[in-house]
Amino acid sequence: MAQFFQIHPENPQTRLVRQAVDILRDGGVIIYPTDSSYAIGCHIGDKHALDRIRRIRRLDDKHNFTLMCRDLSEISHYTKLDNQQYRLIKGLTPGPYTFILKATKQVPKRLMHPKRKTIGIRIPDNRIALALLEELNEPILSSTLILPGDDMPLMDPYEMKDLLEHQVDLIIDGGYCGYDPTTVIVMEDDEPWVAREGKGDTSLFD
Repeated sequence: MAQFFQIHPENPQTRLVRQAVDILRDGGVIIYPTDSSYAIGCHIGDKHALDRIRRIRRLDDKHNFTLMCRDLSEISHYTKLDNQQYRLIKGLTPGPYTFILKATKQVPKRLMHPKRKTIGIRIPDNRIALALLEELNEPILSSTLILPGDDMPLMDPYEMKDLLEHQVDLIIDGGYCGYDPTTVIVMEDDEPWVAREGKGDTSLFD
């Protein structure tokens, strides 16, 4: 049975943030708010928790998971960044963008795209998500909370509780997030390009 925390979107309660991170460290799967929609996530090194997320979302091994990061230094630890890519990401974050980049050896192979060896990374503009990341001190392996057969992410934490309380360990009610996905920017080639238009402005890439 999942725990259900109501965390203030502007002033996240430290006690609840720490409890949520303890659940992540213990191998739990959590649902939490971001600046684009709710996400489902787990500890980056926990294969069992990752497999649970794959089952909930029915994802194959070609799905690009996202590492939710707290800052640029963390991104550069897990991805190969040149100066131009670094400046571009710095100008767009925190915000509703996912960047697809070549992964470093710090990223477990099971998280990468099997052929291209890429990983999605992003820095969310959401105080609850950033508080979780700061307390955890490493990225949260994440995916948008879209259930099989649905076109849109779940938005209502109480609906999430009804549908998923026996499949996840924690649901964080952080208020309304919206349902627009992130804008996905592929940066593994010489020129970055938009793979999916979402909440983030794409005018830089026209």
